[in-house]
Amino acid sequence: MIRWEAHSCLPLHPDASFEPLERYRAAGVHHVCINVGMDMNPLSQILPVLAAFRARLRAEPARYLIPCTVADIEHARNTGKLAVGFDLEGALPLLERPEMVALYRDLGVRQIHFAYNRNNSVAGGCHDEPQGLTALGRQMVQAVNGAGVLMDCAHTERRTTLDIMAHSRHPVVFSHANPLALADHGRNITDEQIRACAATGGVVCISGVSKFLGCDAPQASDLARHVAYVANLVGAQHVGLGLDIGFSQAGLNDDPPGAFDPGFWWPAQAGYGRGISQMRYAPIETWQTLPDALRAVGMGPQEVNGVLGDNMVRVARQVWGAEAD
Repeated sequence: MIRWEAHSCLPLHPDASFEPLERYRAAGVHHVCINVGMDMNPLSQILPVLAAFRARLRAEPARYLIPCTVADIEHARNTGKLAVGFDLEGALPLLERPEMVALYRDLGVRQIHFAYNRNNSVAGGCHDEPQGLTALGRQMVQAVNGAGVLMDCAHTERRTTLDIMAHSRHPVVFSHANPLALADHGRNITDEQIRACAATGGVVCISGVSKFLGCDAPQASDLARHVAYVANLVGAQHVGLGLDIGFSQAGLNDDPPGAFDPGFWWPAQAGYGRGISQMRYAPIETWQTLPDALRAVGMGPQEVNGVLGDNMVRVARQVWGAEAD
């Protein structure tokens, strides 16, 4: 069994502490995918973060590795290391060039979604006017498939996600999204989207963010309730975990340079209040209590292992091995 954290957020700064990564390792997680850039972050911020994270991870080979294959993650599990992958949240860092996908892949980015809450030239965001996938977006889906990168639909509006899932040749994931039926928030997804994801062979990874769970202080039981909903709708083989923990660090400013407006990206009318400052997250250590919480909602051993990581392993084996398609 592999424990797979589909999405987490260190501060977007070259000097961000790796203490959360050590907590993941101590909690028994074998692979974590961390964000290295969003639509609001310029390349002048993304590239130093990516370069620094890569160099720092490689400087500690006894603790970490940057995976290219599932076999790398299995090696990390077997040797007590943490496999750390990267993801992009939004298509703006691609500069409207499909060939940028393969470049990021070569730097360790193995997962991407196309819009961060707001519309762009590729896709529609979940807190903007419905737009759908553009012609350029269809080219980007082909580029993601061709590069063997996981096609993610988190933060993306309903119509665009359905378009992506219709055009993708490979399974599609929601790396951190919850059922709208259980928590009425624009970041959450409809039963239609959940079914469409499952139809691709993909996985919906449940977020540990308070507003998306519909609770004030997230616990394992809250996550398990959302897992059970998706499992009952489409089968336990289509559920995973992406706690989406946003870490901050005293004295470290990781805001985008220039005139940055948090209210644009996290609009008050969508229920964010003061940006994301009021968000509460399930702690990393929730990973240690999740097995019991999943069993408490009626899951058997194979289903529990699937949710904790083996379902994402199945998708990654198919997608990451598809570069030659």
